Amino acid sequence: MWVKVSRIILRNKILLLSLLAVITIFFGYKARNVEMSYEYASLLPKKDEAYKDYQKFVKVFGQEGNLIIVGIQDSNFFDIEHFKAWKNLSKDLLKVEGVENLLSITNTYNLKKNKEEKKFEIEDAFPSSIETQEELDAYVSEFKSLPFYRGLVYNNETHTYLLAITVNKDKMASKARESMVAGIQDVCHKFEKEQKVKLHYSGLPYIRVVNSVKIKRELYLFSVLALFICIVVLFLFFRSFKAVIVPVIIVLVGVIWSMGMLAVFGYKITILTGMIPPLLIVIGIPNSIYMLNKFHQEYVLHGNKVKALQRVIIKIGNATFLTNLTTASGFATFVIVKSDILRQFGIIASLNILGLFFLSLLLIPIVFSFITPPSSKHVGHLDNKLVSKIINQLMHITQNYRKVVYFVTFAIIGVGIYGISLMKSSGHMVDDIPEDDPVYIDLKFFEKNFNGLMPLEIMVDTKKPQGAMQLTTFRKIDDLETALAKYPELSASTSLLNLLKFSKQAFYNGHENYYSLPNNREKNFILQYAQTGEENAKLLTSFLDSTRQTTRISIRVKDVGTKRMEELYASFNNEIDSIFTSDNYDVTITGSSIMSFKGNKYLLKNLFTSLGLAILLISAFMAIMFSSWRMVIMSLTPNVIPLVFTAAVMGFTNIPIKASTILVFSIAFGISVDNTIHFLAKYRQELNVTNWDIRKSVVMALKETGVSMLYTSVVLFFGFGIFTISSFGGTQAMGILVSLTLLVAVTSNLILLPSLLSGLERLTTTEAFKEPLLHIYNEEEDIELDDLEIMISDEEDSGNAEIPSVKK
Repeated sequence: MWVKVSRIILRNKILLLSLLAVITIFFGYKARNVEMSYEYASLLPKKDEAYKDYQKFVKVFGQEGNLIIVGIQDSNFFDIEHFKAWKNLSKDLLKVEGVENLLSITNTYNLKKNKEEKKFEIEDAFPSSIETQEELDAYVSEFKSLPFYRGLVYNNETHTYLLAITVNKDKMASKARESMVAGIQDVCHKFEKEQKVKLHYSGLPYIRVVNSVKIKRELYLFSVLALFICIVVLFLFFRSFKAVIVPVIIVLVGVIWSMGMLAVFGYKITILTGMIPPLLIVIGIPNSIYMLNKFHQEYVLHGNKVKALQRVIIKIGNATFLTNLTTASGFATFVIVKSDILRQFGIIASLNILGLFFLSLLLIPIVFSFITPPSSKHVGHLDNKLVSKIINQLMHITQNYRKVVYFVTFAIIGVGIYGISLMKSSGHMVDDIPEDDPVYIDLKFFEKNFNGLMPLEIMVDTKKPQGAMQLTTFRKIDDLETALAKYPELSASTSLLNLLKFSKQAFYNGHENYYSLPNNREKNFILQYAQTGEENAKLLTSFLDSTRQTTRISIRVKDVGTKRMEELYASFNNEIDSIFTSDNYDVTITGSSIMSFKGNKYLLKNLFTSLGLAILLISAFMAIMFSSWRMVIMSLTPNVIPLVFTAAVMGFTNIPIKASTILVFSIAFGISVDNTIHFLAKYRQELNVTNWDIRKSVVMALKETGVSMLYTSVVLFFGFGIFTISSFGGTQAMGILVSLTLLVAVTSNLILLPSLLSGLERLTTTEAFKEPLLHIYNEEEDIELDDLEIMISDEEDSGNAEIPSVKK
């Protein structure tokens, strides 16, 4: 098969280059239209009950996550100059395009009873014109007698005050949200500078916008860094600009294809798909390293450039295809996860990894067929003294210290199992934000002073019209709110009852002692007052559906992580079941906090499944290539051990299992097994040459593939290492853990795998391994150059070309 492939490639160079140019231009044109994702990507599938509950809530009450919160801690807040400055800040923020409304102390209201018209009139708690400190103090005294606002807009004990900005939901789902948030920040920064104070910012819209800006910035940063590292490493290895430029062109074309493919599929750039360009650069370079190393080795042997290029395709085309297939499989397994963000990442990454294989297979032979053969300087890396010394030392270890290798391996497994037992799962809504980031610091500021910001909604369906306005329902909601008040992770609840209590206080002329739930006698005439007037009706409808059958309880919860949130969720349901009977009420717990914790649980479960599927798929590919189940086990062993090692490191260092860290295992396993495939493919070739001398074949395979394995491992280690400088904790963890896993994997493949093959000998290398289902080219088979029908220089054709000498 690969002989035919080599003929097609080398006979149709211009046609294939033209075809690649057309495809690249097409994807480049499409890439202009790729957009950043400005919407919250739910981790839950649309058929999940939690997702349906949330959509039901949004349909009845609207979006609950459109608040940007600005806070300040100021013991002199009610000094008249400070108060006026805060009031002016509120006015300026209302002028920002996209800001629909805001709630702050300076624009709070009070209810006043109008006996003549039997209604409540809304009055500003603080009039627009307050000139003296004495006048302000009087209004402050009256305001502080309103329990409705305590814990909602201020914390009197810590002198903390907040400003809740309601932003336009359509702008939040478009590119305009960046300019809107920037406008809010500009106004606030001006206030900070003038007043010499520190403001704190939070809320889901704010966090999402800040993160999306960072994603965009890191997309360019990591792509440039990955490219720079690959260029430096390639030049240090090959000492040839040609050996640098061609691989760089290949990965850049791959990046263009990936961006264009995002647009073709209708996907957007997210925190995951934004990692694809640098990932492709790092993963794509090893293809070129293996092919260029083989090209140089072949050219040194016989000095015929065309023959060397053909042998590159024939000898390692099959192994390279399988290595790319296994790497792509590691990403493709995310497709089974019904989370849109992961599925899109898996589809685009896996398709473009395969695309990189075809680009390498086509461009390296074609381009190098046009340019001059490598000189002695360019193939000098084959005799690199340091690399040769390392390879010789590895051969010495695998041939003379196998028992030590086995002992160390068992020790790592034993310690690894213990480390795995220490692993913990975790998942926070701001999981990827490091603790020293201003976003994280500000979130903790609000959690400390207002007990959380993450939305938690409880929807109570009474199953009959006007049921939400019954005194029985009021009392049950009051019992639930009292039960939930004991949880320190929750803020004070806001519901219809707060308005009723506020109304009762107003009915009794503002006396604070009357801020309580109306009794049966008071309910009717207080509701008569509360429902009269347009403004009063609006207050009620924010907590009631149109039929007054369903009401809501709004709470803010701390970002406590998946494990604690699961415990709280179970406790909340127990409280609800003890208060509301299922025959008369349908009570649903939802909100962004519930969606997040349920999504993380769903994701972890499915990512473990995808890891199992990746191992199964790769095992199947190995079986097809080598036709030996023993060799499949042999090939998996040095690649599973690094996963055990990394999992143990996570356990010992308290790195939790979460969406970003569980990704490491599927990705790293798909990449690390590449070295095994190249090694075993070469080993099988050497068995035929050495007449089934296993130990000699192992040494020969290690000599040739060991160099490429070391080169590619350096690229992969430093390539993934760039992600450690990310602003996102999850991306940092992925960079550290993948680099660590691949480092252990290459060590395992260079030491443990050869030791197992040499030590176990006939037990693992059977006749089945000798005749694989997918043919691997025999080193001794001849190649008919005449059949290629391509131009060969006279110098090469006469066999008089100068052959670079490499010290053997």
